[in-house]
Amino acid sequence: MKKLLEGLHRFQSGYFSSHKELFEQLAHGQHPRILFITCADSRIDPNLITQADIGELFVIRNAGNIIPPYGSANGGEGASLEYALDALGIEQIVVCGHSHCGAMKGLLKMNSLEDKMPLVYNWLKHAEATRRLVKENYSEFLEGEDLLEITIAENVLNQLDNLQTYPSVRSKQHQQKLSLHGWIYRIETGEVLAYDPLLHDFIAPHSRLTIPEAEYVLHPSVRLHNLAPFTVPEMSPPSLSETKTSAPVSVASETNGHSQAYSHLPPEQADRIYRGSSH
Repeated sequence: MKKLLEGLHRFQSGYFSSHKELFEQLAHGQHPRILFITCADSRIDPNLITQADIGELFVIRNAGNIIPPYGSANGGEGASLEYALDALGIEQIVVCGHSHCGAMKGLLKMNSLEDKMPLVYNWLKHAEATRRLVKENYSEFLEGEDLLEITIAENVLNQLDNLQTYPSVRSKQHQQKLSLHGWIYRIETGEVLAYDPLLHDFIAPHSRLTIPEAEYVLHPSVRLHNLAPFTVPEMSPPSLSETKTSAPVSVASETNGHSQAYSHLPPEQADRIYRGSSH
């Protein structure tokens, strides 16, 4: 507590004093540009990793960056989402998972949570779609960190699907007034990977325009936690005709129809992992 009190003093005498005009403006109302949905993990700081100013992000945080489907829970997530869209007029939503997520570790070991942490157990039931998808499509071939990273990625996509069950989200998407984004933040490197709806993979974020898809499906080209530090690719925005006619492709090249990232596995196993839940 002493450290917190000392921090308060430094904030009031330092940062606040030098940004007094900003805080006076914020006292008259908030106008955030982005709804940022992320985990309650203490290692995640949305404003720090995005370098956003105070007042620019409207944040929802909980264990596992979970958004329960519309009508399935009476918690604050739905209310905060509705307020962000209908009261604040936010037009961008980011769902940000992260490496080494304790909630996703718990999701993979649900039975061990029921007696020790029943509230956590009940909360993680809202991510049952993630658990089932991973169990039936990946757990036979992956384990440990590999399985955890796939779970983190698939959970982000499932939360994007859950967002689309909310009336406000669907209505604004229909009007093309809202876009959804899936991110994964890697604590150990500071990297952020963004889901690309054309490539069906998490890659370095870029400004290329893409046509949103109704379904988020992961075709992992590499093990996410083994990715080398990324560089932003130089790409030209695809034409409208290209995005409508071109089939999604994998980031990695393929050998015999399977991603090279899984070439150490038998062909039928590699195919199931590469194709994920969409086949």
